[in-house]
Amino acid sequence: MRAALVNAIKGNRLSANIIRVDDQFGNPDIDIDWYQTTVLVEDLRTWLKSRGVTTGFFFPMEEEGPDYLSSSHDHFSPKLAAAIKAWLAVTSDPELRRGKTVKQAIIVWLRQHANEFGLTKEDGNPNEQGIEEVAKIANWDTKGGAPKTPGAK
Repeated sequence: MRAALVNAIKGNRLSANIIRVDDQFGNPDIDIDWYQTTVLVEDLRTWLKSRGVTTGFFFPMEEEGPDYLSSSHDHFSPKLAAAIKAWLAVTSDPELRRGKTVKQAIIVWLRQHANEFGLTKEDGNPNEQGIEEVAKIANWDTKGGAPKTPGAK
């Protein structure tokens, strides 16, 4: 990989901020200082793609789902993402609701995933007030009351 990068830079196929140093005979600015020479990440990605490389460290996996649920979105809201993902989890798995109200099931899920959405306090414990706020938003069964007995209609 190093040889490929060096040859691409020397051949002007990969743009770089080249730092030159004196050669072994004292001739100024002849050799390249490879420890101080830098390449912009975007230029490196473009060059890698041109070589057929599209995975690995410089190509992080894109998150699945809508872009507004991605933490890299300009207007990402952790609480909105938490509410949507909790709602999706609890609606898709009836076992999560067994013996609980919808809101209770959402709260349990949010506690389990609090770290992912910044729903923790400085000491690392779940932020119960934040979890309660998010659970209110994600709760579709707002009539309240005790959970129905599993299997009862």
